[in-house]
Amino acid sequence: MAIEKDFFRQVMGRFATGVTIVTTQCQGKISGLTVNAFCSVSLHPPLVLVCIEQNSHSLPIMREGKNFAVNILTQEQKSLSTGFATPSVERFEHFCYAEYRTVATGAPILKDTLAFVDTRIVAEYPGGDHIIFLGQVEAMGIQDHIVFADDSLQEKVSTLSFNHHYTQEESLPLLFYKGQYRQMAEALQKPGVPSAALPTTAHEQTD
Repeated sequence: MAIEKDFFRQVMGRFATGVTIVTTQCQGKISGLTVNAFCSVSLHPPLVLVCIEQNSHSLPIMREGKNFAVNILTQEQKSLSTGFATPSVERFEHFCYAEYRTVATGAPILKDTLAFVDTRIVAEYPGGDHIIFLGQVEAMGIQDHIVFADDSLQEKVSTLSFNHHYTQEESLPLLFYKGQYRQMAEALQKPGVPSAALPTTAHEQTD
């Protein structure tokens, strides 16, 4: 029996994910789209990947600009996620009226996100009806703490006003499960697994 597209989506939808908006820029043209196919790949060097549909409006801009930023959304940013997932004039011509700034590569960094990763594209792979982009991290940040891969750029932090650019520490991520947005409940009051003991990439889980 062939694997049907709808059932494939149902099965994959059982894997809960966060929600991001992937942004890109080339020669003054900016674009963004809602993505949950995002993960870390490597610590040395720091690499992440995103999967973009072949018919995406953002694809040619990413290819030409050779950059993308992953903006990790809070549960208060559901409407922004919906806007960047919907084909519309507001999205394609006005960037959903979202506030942003640039940090390292020129890709837009959205206001009030939980965190961001700003990357330079170093590889592209075919993935069926998607394209897999591998990005090397040039800058990343949470709240008002920003780190650059190039130490000489670290002084930019003092000249960029990030203090109001990020949400408060208690903000929770926007989640996606079984085709719907979800919200995280309060954390269980039980000891967690030390972060050092957790695998950082998928391949390490099977070693």
